[in-house]
Amino acid sequence: MYRIGIDIGGTGIQVGVLDEKYAIVAEGSIPTVISDSFSAQVGRIVDCVLSTASSAGIAKEQIESIGVGIPGIANFATGEIIKCTNMGWFHVPFREEFQKRLNLPVLIENDANVAALAESVAGVSAGTSSSVFITIGTGIGSGIIINGRIWSGFHGIGGELGHVIFDLDGIPCTCGNRGCLERYCSATGLIRMAREAIAVQPDTLMLQMVSNDITKVEARTVIDAARQSDPLACQVYSRYIDLLAQAVANIVNLLDPEVIVIGGGVSKAGDFLLEPLRREYTKYVIFNDQPMPDIKLAVCGSKAGIIGAAMLS
Repeated sequence: MYRIGIDIGGTGIQVGVLDEKYAIVAEGSIPTVISDSFSAQVGRIVDCVLSTASSAGIAKEQIESIGVGIPGIANFATGEIIKCTNMGWFHVPFREEFQKRLNLPVLIENDANVAALAESVAGVSAGTSSSVFITIGTGIGSGIIINGRIWSGFHGIGGELGHVIFDLDGIPCTCGNRGCLERYCSATGLIRMAREAIAVQPDTLMLQMVSNDITKVEARTVIDAARQSDPLACQVYSRYIDLLAQAVANIVNLLDPEVIVIGGGVSKAGDFLLEPLRREYTKYVIFNDQPMPDIKLAVCGSKAGIIGAAMLS
């Protein structure tokens, strides 16, 4: 029997067919069309599932279950998607609509949660019973695994590390609050800090790297310039690492997981990110004379969403 994993994103929807060992045997994708009605969107997803399975010679009778990862929250028990802003879905009966076309078990979870599950079963945190996955990109996503299972709170809205309040009167966040952690520790936060620093001190390699166009400064610009020991880039990057270290320490103080896994675009910095982060975060841990969780880079990459979604059943 096979399982289907679906990773729903704002620009594209990825579908994977996985065997009993969670190896991907077929993949398919469709662009996201937000202008379509909810029913039409679900219909396109089902069609993609069936065509992807068919491409591998797999009949629908051989499919055991469907797992779906969404950039939002869902009622795991009822199959209702409560909020998925990227798709324009609010309190929509996804499972019911899906099963009108393909009557199979359908399970839905947050996309960072399913990525955390993928890493804990088939990735870098495999073999551990507790881990926290952090994806650092435009925002901050996170997933918590306790005793080998996703923990998302009693109401299904827990694990939102990116929206922990870091500074009560801080930078406005897209969620409506101020001072959320993702305003400081995301790639967007790093870019903001760099551009603010350059505006005051333009004599920097960072500006030279983007032909003096400050609007083209990205997270990679800061990291690459810091690697080359540019003083201002090093200053900005050091401050960013310190903020991220505080976020990691908060996780350790609250949950004390076995391992913390870092994914997303910023994680491509590799050891240039890990080494200072491992060194700095312990300063903020209360019981730092005890064994500390290791910090590792995610390995499932862009496939984490479909792998983790398929593992939901």
